[in-house]
Amino acid sequence: MQPLRVYSVVPKLPAKLKPLWDLAYNFWFAWNDDIRDLFAQADQALWRECQGNPVGFLNRLPQKTLTELAADDFFVERVNALRASLTSYLSRKTATIPFPAAETKEPVVAYFSLEYGISVSLPIYSGGLGILAGDHLKSASDLSLPLVGFGLCYQQGYFRQYLTPDGWQQERYPISDFEQRPMSPVMDAGGKRLTVAIELADQKVLAQIWRVLVGRVTLYLLDTNIPENQPHFRQITARLYGGGLEMRLWQEILLGIGGIRALAALGLRPKVIHMNEGHSAFVGLERIRNFMEVNKLSFEAALELVASSSVFTTHTPVPAGNDRFPPELMAPYFEEYARKLGLAFKVFLALGREDPRNESEPFCMTVLALRLSRFNNGVSKLHGAVSRSMWRRVWPQYPAEDVPIGAITNGVHVPTWVSHDVAALYDRYLGGNWREDPDCPRVFGQAEAIPDAELWRTHERLRERLVDFVRARLHEQLVARGAKRRELQIAEEVLDPQALTFGFARRFATYKRANMLLQDQERMVKILRDAPRPIQFIFAGKAHPQDNEGKKIIQQLVQLCSTLECRHNLVFLEDYDMDVASYLVQGCDVWLNTPRRPLEACGTSGMKAMANGVLNLSTLDGWWAEAWRPDNSIGWAIGQGEEYDDPAYQDFVESQTLYNVLENEVIPTFYDRGHGNLPRAWIKKMKAALATLSPVFNSHRMVEDYARIAYVPALENYNRLVVNDYAAAKDLASWRMDMMTKWSSIVIRGVASADMQQIHVGEPVEITTEIYLNGIRPEDVQVEIYSGPVDYEGNFAQRETSVMQLAKTGQDGWSVYKGSAKAAEAGRFGFTVRILPHHPLLLDPHSLGLIRWAEMQP
Repeated sequence: MQPLRVYSVVPKLPAKLKPLWDLAYNFWFAWNDDIRDLFAQADQALWRECQGNPVGFLNRLPQKTLTELAADDFFVERVNALRASLTSYLSRKTATIPFPAAETKEPVVAYFSLEYGISVSLPIYSGGLGILAGDHLKSASDLSLPLVGFGLCYQQGYFRQYLTPDGWQQERYPISDFEQRPMSPVMDAGGKRLTVAIELADQKVLAQIWRVLVGRVTLYLLDTNIPENQPHFRQITARLYGGGLEMRLWQEILLGIGGIRALAALGLRPKVIHMNEGHSAFVGLERIRNFMEVNKLSFEAALELVASSSVFTTHTPVPAGNDRFPPELMAPYFEEYARKLGLAFKVFLALGREDPRNESEPFCMTVLALRLSRFNNGVSKLHGAVSRSMWRRVWPQYPAEDVPIGAITNGVHVPTWVSHDVAALYDRYLGGNWREDPDCPRVFGQAEAIPDAELWRTHERLRERLVDFVRARLHEQLVARGAKRRELQIAEEVLDPQALTFGFARRFATYKRANMLLQDQERMVKILRDAPRPIQFIFAGKAHPQDNEGKKIIQQLVQLCSTLECRHNLVFLEDYDMDVASYLVQGCDVWLNTPRRPLEACGTSGMKAMANGVLNLSTLDGWWAEAWRPDNSIGWAIGQGEEYDDPAYQDFVESQTLYNVLENEVIPTFYDRGHGNLPRAWIKKMKAALATLSPVFNSHRMVEDYARIAYVPALENYNRLVVNDYAAAKDLASWRMDMMTKWSSIVIRGVASADMQQIHVGEPVEITTEIYLNGIRPEDVQVEIYSGPVDYEGNFAQRETSVMQLAKTGQDGWSVYKGSAKAAEAGRFGFTVRILPHHPLLLDPHSLGLIRWAEMQP
């Protein structure tokens, strides 16, 4: 029996407590300890039961409790003070990012991501990609960046993990009641829920829009679970990364195409688009279609406008992590769409292929995003280099170092991840502005002023809190599995609050090598059982539901944790989420990270730990490859950044290195105690890491980098291209087509330099060449000398470029160019000549894929 009508029933808050709704419906509480403490003060047990969800918490508070709280003058005073703080925060619009004043009245940047990790009370994230997106929004809010977010609203989110008695991962999918979350539906002018429509193989699908307030930034989420849709389409937003390949395609069509349509429905007109991973690449296609339909631009002109104002961040160096769809799956959904773009379907598919001529190659979302953006980046310096090599087939004529993919290293939102205790310490010794200005070296440079004893006692309290949390969580796990009383008693005694504690928590993909410690199990157990200097490990993490190899690693660890030798020193915590992560990154002594280089894009969990004074021990991959210091003054490295052809041999070598570092460096440093039982050398490393790494590896610095390197230039590009009825966009498209037509006929000949067998360091080599441009204007090309040291195989080991100048134009179409190159160091030195396209609106000449190299002359 179904009801005729359904109502939302909410508690009747006394007038004095109504400001609680404002505090509950803005995720500012996710990085404001005072607001969370206020809710916890009302009912500690219920707050824990509600998992930090203030809306669900208020809806479950008994009316009697609300009446009592309204009569508590001190509580009411705190409510009003925090509401005033929120109002003050929202009203401050001072921005450190130089957007033009006229561009800050509405969102300039639209940020698209398939997942967001903002708080455990909004479970629409799976791991690092989502947490990074959440931190991006939080820093954009703190910095008053004119940005709006778009994503999908998953009713079952990512799976919740539980283990069978033998340690095998199982998945469950609890259903979220969005009415009980800090989010609200967007209504249209008639008071009905606002929806947008997409087409999936000629079938109409509607999505309603939810609004989520993240400080000063708004996040909009699309939801297809509404009665107007067929049952299978209602499942599009059921699970994050759930279903098969076709479901993934549906989700990405909804995010990209539906997201752009939602922008229009909301009356928002951002000029810059940021695609966070390839999942959202269809956003570029829909923008192109809009400019063609509304502004009557050609496909080429619309593409130039869209690409020139789009930013793309790639996050994975693992091929399997880049979505690829076979042509036969794409056809029902995009053949008609391609016609709307004025493209043959084969030409459309070529936009997503590394080799446009290979008709059997799947359509890759990452390739599409790369082609539809002029601002492409990896998420660490090493990942940028890996990405340039990985995607060089998209620009086959370029050496890997010239592939147009840069790097903006990730960061973490420090106020979210720093513990309450450490935050109080920072308030006393760094000053209150560490939250607003965490990327200022002067602020965190004051970490050296924190007294050793105070820093260490604070850290010890967090370790003790972590041990208490682990024991309680483990007890819950065992009860759920039907454990015996003896096992429950052991759970209450696991870990030592005074022992050296290692944390390892992340996605259990095989390349992250959570089982590296098990390579020599006998040696590992011996280290664990060294009673005078005990160490202990806490593991947490999920394997993808279809990743049986990852599940096997979890099972191996869980079974080792239950052995007599290890059950007090090794623990695996189920159902890793933001809450578990907070306890771990705040309470461990060492954050262990063992990815197989170079497969870790960044690894932000280590940054969160570092911000709490936790030291890192990691392979030199991701962020640690650029953060680590060879003198081990801020933490330790496993190896020296070597890369191996044999993964099994790499695992063996690096596991032995790990054991050696543990035995000879980490453990002795921790247990070397001076006066007052303080590990002075350890504390020195903690302070050095805080002072040197915190100002760099935080999301404020990251967002400011995006603004400076990508957002502002993309905005300026957009504004230049749209004036005078998009004249510049049309001109750029026409110029590009002219380049494409004539480029193959460009010829380089007669490259000449002085005939010298030897030159001195710093001595210029004068070089001339003749160029035939086939009717292309000299100002439309850039002729460069490409020079540098040469390795034993005759390849450039490094390179520098210098522009050659037009010296003479002949009547026969040949032009003479001159320039010079210098060798900065002694050794083998070489040069060649190349030609690139040049246009004042083309920020990166490599983006068009056009280049002409001088050929070897007989």
